[in-house]
Amino acid sequence: MTHFDGADEPSRLSALRTTTDTTVILSLEGEIDMHTARRLRQVLTADQNDLPARMVIDLARVTFMDSSGVKALLDLHDATRDKPGWVRLSGIQPSVQRLIELTCLDTVFDCYPTVHHALTV
Repeated sequence: MTHFDGADEPSRLSALRTTTDTTVILSLEGEIDMHTARRLRQVLTADQNDLPARMVIDLARVTFMDSSGVKALLDLHDATRDKPGWVRLSGIQPSVQRLIELTCLDTVFDCYPTVHHALTV
């Protein structure tokens, strides 16, 4: 388990990275915007040379996300597109769900209500 606190903005975005078997679970907490998106990109690609085959990004504690967060997730998709495995989103809050639907991010990533659902499908 690795905890990434937002060094630049400690109270705005934090992340906890947990590995179970071959799946990385990235639990995010706080706001994802132009001020924290750089930190999010760092966390998403912490193992750039060895990106996990399977990843669940838990958004259950994300209270706000703007287009910067969408771009960071799309960059992750581009980095993993030709690799075996998957990236899934879970626990999307209503305040973030609308943006995900409007940007069609829900057609790029499979979305699940909980981490448990994302892992057992």
